[in-house]
Amino acid sequence: MTTKQTVMETIEQHADTFRAISRAIGSRPELGHEEVFASGLLSEELERQGFKVERGTLGIPTAFVGEYDSGKQGPTIAFLCEYDALPEIGHACGHHLICSMSMIAAVGLKSVIDELGGKIRVYGTPAEETKGAKVPMAEAGLFDDCDIALMAHPYHSYERSGESLALDAIQFEFTGVAAHAAASPYEGVNALDAVLSLFHNVNALRQQTRSHARIHGIIDNGGKAPNIIPDYASAKFYVRSANRNYTNELTAKVRRIAEAAALATGTTLKMSNYEFSYDELLTNETLSSQFNANLIEAGLAPEEIESGKDNGSLDLGNVSVRCPAIHPYVKVVDERYLLHTEAFRDAAMTERALDGMIFGAKMLAGTAYDVAASSELLERIRAEFHAQTSK
Repeated sequence: MTTKQTVMETIEQHADTFRAISRAIGSRPELGHEEVFASGLLSEELERQGFKVERGTLGIPTAFVGEYDSGKQGPTIAFLCEYDALPEIGHACGHHLICSMSMIAAVGLKSVIDELGGKIRVYGTPAEETKGAKVPMAEAGLFDDCDIALMAHPYHSYERSGESLALDAIQFEFTGVAAHAAASPYEGVNALDAVLSLFHNVNALRQQTRSHARIHGIIDNGGKAPNIIPDYASAKFYVRSANRNYTNELTAKVRRIAEAAALATGTTLKMSNYEFSYDELLTNETLSSQFNANLIEAGLAPEEIESGKDNGSLDLGNVSVRCPAIHPYVKVVDERYLLHTEAFRDAAMTERALDGMIFGAKMLAGTAYDVAASSELLERIRAEFHAQTSK
């Protein structure tokens, strides 16, 4: 008879293999949509473990979907892999740990799925830091038949799966007319003035926004020289809030501010989305509670599991509106190193971090086992999801 212990023992049996995979990916950081080495290594290992792998999913070269089908009725359980690095500082967000954690969790669950019934899917999702592949995957319906989607993020503490902010990434490009700034400034149309007007009025808008809103931007082109009236200037903004509807409302206001800036300065305006839009994360609390129960069963005190504080933006949000999902944080370092820093990057390559990765994989696999083994738990997860999304 299969037990959760079988899952844990299988993970231990394969631990060295996935430690090596994690080290290899961590040592060869690749930016989003350039993860040729990482996606190839993960796909090959999935095939060795008996999964059928589709490479280049949706025409995205470094995306993949691996599946193992028991041939019996049961839930479809998704484990999500991220493996892109950050510019200049490499795997400072620990994605080399995320992908290996999800992979070995899937391998552990595979040891019992033939008896429990159901399917296991491993999604290779490139470019989470920028144009996250989960967005087009979700839009294409690739998660619609999944009963649950699981992943965990490495961190300096344990955190419950919490919330994230819906996000729009907008570029504003203003075009004017160049002129000599001293000899004939009246012949020019100043594109930089339009960008400055945009920032000024966005700053005024912030006073009228809800407390969970975030609007922040940069000037990525402000002209060529101070003695030339800029004929081109551009800015990039992130517009975020706790839900998609309000984010849409804010984005429309910021776009109108940009149009007003163009009108006031006599410039022409081009607006575009330079990254994909992310939806807010809808944590399935029933599924999250089961993950936390596994942490406690493994020896953690309840007070060691902090409340989710994630106020960034995740492309997992787009998955979470398609199927029940969680995104907890798992402690892999003992110092409070911040994500996206060189200190975290270096700590995430240590044996301590790899131990944390294996532990996190056991918690993910144990939670998936609980769902596959209990139709009652699965029905409660589904009921909560339908209640969330019907709103």
